[in-house]
Amino acid sequence: MMFSSVVRRDIKLCMKLFPKGFSTKVSWDIATSVCIERVPVVSPPLSDIQKRYNDMLYTLEIEKSLKSDHELRHENDKIQAELLKNDAADVDMDAISKITAQDFEDAANEELAKFKFAAVETEADKKGDKCTPHRCLQRHLVLVTDVQLGQDKKKLLPQGLWKEGETLRQTAERILLEQCGPELKVKFLSNAPCGFYKYKYPSEINGKVGSKVFFYYASYKSGNVTSNVKANWLTRNELTEVLPVRYNKSVHEFLIDETF
Repeated sequence: MMFSSVVRRDIKLCMKLFPKGFSTKVSWDIATSVCIERVPVVSPPLSDIQKRYNDMLYTLEIEKSLKSDHELRHENDKIQAELLKNDAADVDMDAISKITAQDFEDAANEELAKFKFAAVETEADKKGDKCTPHRCLQRHLVLVTDVQLGQDKKKLLPQGLWKEGETLRQTAERILLEQCGPELKVKFLSNAPCGFYKYKYPSEINGKVGSKVFFYYASYKSGNVTSNVKANWLTRNELTEVLPVRYNKSVHEFLIDETF
């Protein structure tokens, strides 16, 4: 029986986690969760060390770079201006620029002074709306939905149970489609899980003592979560406030820390 490389990878991973066998008779449920992250749309402010490094690179570039066309033109304009002051000098008037480099620079600075950068704060930020990815443009956002766990409903990453015959990646894709709808477009970055979390049920459910959750990472591309699902796009700090402590720790292990 032939298996794809994705299936073989999942089988090897499951054999390590379940050395006694992997079947529907094991005492743990297998679940897959999807971490959908929207990366910053606007570059965040530089940290102190980033500013110092940027200044160093700029200094090195100035020291080692050749003169630009604008600088050469500016020097030539100065030479031509000195020649014009000398009545005895033979100056080719056709070679003299009608618009000097300094005139061009002044016009560019005047145009720059009129330019206004777009506001970083969006309408969602002003309203405190966390249901849209169009907020906190300088930060990473992670999608969190209400997930039913027994009789309780908790705010977690989109999550669901694995079905026999699926790879873990296929489970992640199915869960995303079922829970978030077809409009949400993401890109999975790997066929292998990026994180793991295990928890026990308050009491045994269908012969299972708990669930082992495999996290998959996906990057947000476009679209919105279906309107009948309560979803929030949260920053790192907001995640810490709403996610269960141990669950939050497992999630932050594979998320990049923000300096801003």
